[in-house]
Amino acid sequence: METGFREENASFDVRPRWHIDQAKGPILAAAIHSGHDLRAELVPLLAISEAERFREEDPYADYWATACPTRLLVDRSRFEVDLNRPRDLAVYQTPEQAWGLHVWREPLGKRTVERSLAEYDAFYDALARDLEQVEQQHGTFVILDLHTYNHRRDGPDVSPAENLTNPEINVGTGTMKDRDLWAPLIDRFMSDIDSVPFLGRKLDVRENVKFKGGWFPEFVHQRFPETGCVLSVEVKKFFMNEWTGFADREAISELYRLFRYASAGLLQEWTSL
Repeated sequence: METGFREENASFDVRPRWHIDQAKGPILAAAIHSGHDLRAELVPLLAISEAERFREEDPYADYWATACPTRLLVDRSRFEVDLNRPRDLAVYQTPEQAWGLHVWREPLGKRTVERSLAEYDAFYDALARDLEQVEQQHGTFVILDLHTYNHRRDGPDVSPAENLTNPEINVGTGTMKDRDLWAPLIDRFMSDIDSVPFLGRKLDVRENVKFKGGWFPEFVHQRFPETGCVLSVEVKKFFMNEWTGFADREAISELYRLFRYASAGLLQEWTSL
């Protein structure tokens, strides 16, 4: 196991920022927005409630990531530093960068921002090293970049966003440099998700409708254009009430089973590339 804590950051906080549970194999899962912790200096600066913070995080993505033998789990909240955004936008400083939320009581100081960006840099330095090792071992690799997204932003008593542009599972492939190169893996993943019954019905799974992928897959595809394939999977929060936090445990368990089945299919497809 590797942790995101580095000696050069020891003066900031001693809790791990991320950890990698690594096993042999080319199929990985990442949950970079499922963390909820904040380093101590940020807590009194918050102007939003814990519930508001939780609403914009990705609960249960870390659980689904354990469906893969190798997983990258981030333990800190995206409100500390957002690892799925470019570096200059990784620390939310205006409401426009944070879904209209006034996150901080006052503008963050320069040193506070620098500390968050130091975490960002350490994460991507470690990610590059780890993926280089996977590349050396297996030649190519696949990452399931797991997220969730809100579809009732107008309020708890307002109708949810229409289904036409809000699939239950959105597979983002827009940051790939050559989609055709990875088409067998993309098609297999989507076909497996579509073919497995989900609590007596089929899920609505589509590609690049709601999201095409953020900076995390962009980084991987830039660094490993012919050897790294990232499928950015966004699950609509149909499995929970995004305003109360109440979760449907049966649906969450079924999604885990589904991702486990689909990751096995990816491995089978990978062997034939």
